[in-house]
Amino acid sequence: MRQGVAIDFETIFMHAPVGMCVSHNRVIQASNRALDRMFGYAQGELNGKSFSVLYPSPDEFERTGARIVPIMNACGRYSDERIMKRANQELFWCHVSGSALVPQDAHAAGIWTFDDLSAKRPVTAELTPREREIAALLVEGKTSKLIARQVGLSPRTVEMHRARLMRKFAAATSSELVNRLLGVARQAPPGNPAAAEATVL
Repeated sequence: MRQGVAIDFETIFMHAPVGMCVSHNRVIQASNRALDRMFGYAQGELNGKSFSVLYPSPDEFERTGARIVPIMNACGRYSDERIMKRANQELFWCHVSGSALVPQDAHAAGIWTFDDLSAKRPVTAELTPREREIAALLVEGKTSKLIARQVGLSPRTVEMHRARLMRKFAAATSSELVNRLLGVARQAPPGNPAAAEATVL
């Protein structure tokens, strides 16, 4: 019989190909090498730091934390795509997923993974914190009414932010705005290369 290989979970965690961390009350207790590299920190430098250092602004840290709570309390997990901040202040799109370790207490303890989306979706426009928040929810396919309910604004105000985003990304329609936020270039019809859009965001 072949002898099994002992599993060292700490080694698996540290060398996992995706950014990972364990949190307690939104403070990073342990981060792996992939996460440290992704955000531009030295190995172990994030340990003991608040998640707030990974957000573009304190407001986004607070609002995202509040938005997560009812979803995590209901199903124990959460995921989204949002703009985050590296140590050098560079902003980038990131896919974030987490699982709560304490039922009905979303921030008490959790395991989180982070996937850098910047290679296919660079941040190409100067956005306000609220525009970044709404852009992330638009990418998820949410309507203005649902976004308004989640972020505590009126649907009219959300529409105003959407209109500003459309101007900044030169998008004629809401679907075109989402495509540009996602980094999707529109292709020209066959035989009409002049109609192709050259911008890949």
